Amino acid sequence: MWRNLFFLSLLAVWPQHSYAELRHYVASLEQSQWRLLHNSPIACTLEHDIPAYGRALFTSTAGKELNLQFTLDMWQKPDAVTRATLLSNAPVWQPGRASKTITTLNYQKYFNGEVPKKAAWVMLNELERGMEPTFYYQDWNNQQSTVAVGLSSVNFRDEYADFRQCLAQLLPYNFDDIAFTVLTYESGGTELTRTAKAQLARVERYLQYDKDVELVLIDGYTDSYGGRSVNQKVSQARAVALKALFVASGIDSTRIHAAGHGERRHVALNTSASERERNRRVVIRMSKALE
Repeated sequence: MWRNLFFLSLLAVWPQHSYAELRHYVASLEQSQWRLLHNSPIACTLEHDIPAYGRALFTSTAGKELNLQFTLDMWQKPDAVTRATLLSNAPVWQPGRASKTITTLNYQKYFNGEVPKKAAWVMLNELERGMEPTFYYQDWNNQQSTVAVGLSSVNFRDEYADFRQCLAQLLPYNFDDIAFTVLTYESGGTELTRTAKAQLARVERYLQYDKDVELVLIDGYTDSYGGRSVNQKVSQARAVALKALFVASGIDSTRIHAAGHGERRHVALNTSASERERNRRVVIRMSKALE
């Protein structure tokens, strides 16, 4: 009875569609599992399998602000732009609890379904309440058929607690924040300035966790004090020392290119101490595989 009432309410939300046939994908009590797929200071991913359909993924990555995205990873991608409605339903064993609309969205052709930050948080809150966030859309292969894709809340809470703990440990910066880094040095030798040491610590910590970095270019430079031959050797020593640190962080040495350029390519004059410090530098540039 309550299911019939629910479908009548859904018709009010989506009156233009026919619900003559409904295909419902959702994990049973025995099938429902949640897993913390990624658990590191650079990425947290909570995964849930949807039998015969695909999987659900809640993902947050390191950065200045806490971010969250939900992805409905479908085995079969949409053949056309498809409008979908996301509702929070009560599971079948809790009839009578009111359903509510979370959001409406469009599935893009040949892409997975995605839900933005605010709606994704609502989905997590509803799952924690024991509700069942469910997507409804018209089958792009059959205009008389409607597809319902639900996320079961069974076995959710324990993994969600671990997911939230992972979120609390995410780094407050991401790859883009460190992919181009300039480190400055004290006069002579390989001693970094205090500010540069803090910058380098950020880079080292990030590289401990991100194994997708493909290439690291390290270029050392000096000011114009001292002989050119000496400065060339100093710049090379600075670059090589940093390469050794990155190799220790787990990057294959074949992916790191270190070079010293001595007095060439100044970025400032050499007439003041601050200008010379800007020239005593190592520039680090990194790239990683496209996801």
